[in-house]
Parts: sequence; C-alpha cells; structure tokens
Amino acid sequence: MRTGTNLPAIGGYNQAVVLDAIRRASDGLSRVELAERTGLSAQTIGNVSRRLLDEGLVRETGKVVNGPGKPRTILQLEGRGSYAVGVHIDPAVITYVVLDLRGSVVSHSRTRTPSAKRPAEVIELMARSISHLIDDSGVDRSLVLGVGIASPGPIDAGAGTVLDPPMLPMWKNVPLRAALSEATGLPVLLEKDVTAAAVAELWFSRENERQNFAFVYYGTGFGTGLVLNREAVRGSTANAGDAGHITVDPAGAVCVCGRAGCVGDLITPRSLVQQAIAAQVLPPLEPDADDPTDMAAISRAFQRLAESAGTGQPAAQLILREAGLHLARAVVVLVNLLDLDEIVFGGPFWDEIGDALLAVLPTAVETDPALIPTHSLLFDRSSIGEDVAAVGAACLVLDYAFSPRPSAMLISV
Repeated sequence: MRTGTNLPAIGGYNQAVVLDAIRRASDGLSRVELAERTGLSAQTIGNVSRRLLDEGLVRETGKVVNGPGKPRTILQLEGRGSYAVGVHIDPAVITYVVLDLRGSVVSHSRTRTPSAKRPAEVIELMARSISHLIDDSGVDRSLVLGVGIASPGPIDAGAGTVLDPPMLPMWKNVPLRAALSEATGLPVLLEKDVTAAAVAELWFSRENERQNFAFVYYGTGFGTGLVLNREAVRGSTANAGDAGHITVDPAGAVCVCGRAGCVGDLITPRSLVQQAIAAQVLPPLEPDADDPTDMAAISRAFQRLAESAGTGQPAAQLILREAGLHLARAVVVLVNLLDLDEIVFGGPFWDEIGDALLAVLPTAVETDPALIPTHSLLFDRSSIGEDVAAVGAACLVLDYAFSPRPSAMLISV
C-alpha cells in the first residue's frame, strides 16, 4: 500500500490514499486504522475523512469496541458515490457495463457488432447503447465519471486512436476516443483490452494478491495483460502484452506474420475449430463462416468441440490437450522474461475449455526444462467472468479518478 504525506500541498493525493485504503478493506476501517495503514497523522485523517464524507464517497457504518477507550467509527466506501461505464469492443459483440464505486455491476448489456468494417456505424451504436444503459440503470448521469473502452490493439493511447487491429480489418487510424466522447458528452479513456482485463484483476484484489502476474486473455484472439509490482505494464505506446507471436511449435503451420508455430495462431477458437474439422470431429462450417469478422459460426462450432471433449471424444480431447501444451510453452517464456509468480486465465471463450487446458498446463509449465524461476507458480481463473475486459474498462475510469498517483504530487509551473 502507498503511504501518504502530511504536507498540505498534496491533499488530493492523500485523499486518494485514504479512499484506496478504505476501498480495499471490505469491512471498512476506523480513522485510527487508517492512520496506521497510511502513515498520515490523526489530524490529516480527520480532515480527509470529512471531505470524503461530504463528497458522498464514504459513509459511516457503525462503531466497534477494540480495547479501552471510545468506540471507533467505521468508514466504508459508498458505492453510490460515483459510477463508470465500461465498453469492450470485440469483432463479434460489444459488451457494456455500468459499475459503481465499489466495482459492482449495476447494469449490463450486449449488442452484436453491426459491422467490423464500418467504424462510424459501430461508434454510433456504442453511443446509443451507453445512453440507454445509463437510463436503464437509474443512475444519476451527473455521477457518471466517464467511459472506458477496451479495444483490440494496437492502439495509440496518447491520441486515443485504434490503429490496425487484425480482427477489425477496416479499423485503421480510427479516432475512437474523441468520436465517442463527442457522441456521449462524457470523458473517454482508451485501453488495450488485455490491459483492461489485468486492471480489473488489480482493482478487485487484496493488497497481498496479484503482485506479479500475466492475465491470459482468451477471446476471439489471444493476448496477455501484464502486471509487475501491482502496476499494469503498458510500455511506451500502451501496447505491451502482444504475446501471440511467441513460437511454440517450430514445425507448426505458418502464421500470417511469416513465422511457423505462433501460439496465437495455434490456439484461438477459430484455429481449434479448423483443427477439429480436419480431424473430422466437427462438420465443415457454413460457406460464409470464412469471414474472419463473423464469429457466430465459429462460436457455435467451438462450443460443440468443447462438448465433444467433455463427453470423452478422444480426438477432441487431443486437440485441447495440444492447445494446453502450446499455451504452456508460451507461459514459460512469459514467466522467464518477467519472473512472474501467477498466471490468471479468463476471457469470453475460456470457460468452455478452461478445465481441459488446466488439466495439463500447470504440470507442463513446471516440468518444462526451459523454466528458469524456481519459486512456485499459481494458476488461477479470473473471478470476474467473461465480461472482464468491459469491467476492466470501467475500472480504468475509477482508477484514474480515485487511485493514488505519485505524479499528483508534482508541482506544475
């Protein structure tokens, strides 16, 4: 946990430190406990607590007796104090959520992406859907801090532009942040989808959890969100985590990048479906399912593949086992490179095959002769669910507004 400072010039930072401490304590904290955890003086804690109460961000929830002296009043986060909208753009569907300050989903919807080839149409749909979602939630619009967008990469975070995502072929240099902000009248943040998913895991974790981990995102495509020392790793252009071109099978099929055996080419839902068709586990797809932006047929076939493996069909089980081994080799590279201690798995397609892959993946990683770190690794599922990227996008807004940032202490001239 970050500690505060008693210099009066940085009251905003101290307020964020106190709010963050309260948020991470599910049962709340007394003012005495806040002083102990943050290193702030009792007077500073009193002043900050009063401001947070006045702004409706925390509430007093009762008193507890802890030894001699007066009972201590507990402060808890007031979930209805602020809200954020999260949007996840996928070639197949767009997911929307409204989160309160506690991170609870108060409203949720999905729409099928009308056409990945027409960005303007998608942005118009997003603006309408966000407006309807806020109305349906009953939330006071004045308490909505902004909109977070989780988009496939690569992106230009500084300019708020989606550059050239491989599954959105006509989305080149789309000024998404500015266009959506103009359409909604709300501030907008743009983040790479896998990073947004990792931010969601951070937002909901305890202080001693999720220290150094990779979030393995398994959706229409494959990617990783990276966290070191509880800070999301974004890189110089906010495009860190593109692990899809790690070579895991030199004798494998040639990827679109020109290399053979890229993990992102071998284990995506479309690839596994194609392998299942070649092995006669599944019948051929409908003729129009070759369109890479139309995932409806792939989703149905992928579910049938998972069901076949679940009922013991040997060829289907072999396909998923090989996918687990391919993913394990990529995980070894990530762990070696960043000295991670945890791998978290999630995304809209993960639940269907997660059990099958995790049956082989941990052992494959830990027994790989290329693995360098000697400490134990934790393999975990995301507790947030398939909407983790949309939830993470909303968490970005809350994090930007309320999390303590040392840069806030800098004096501008």
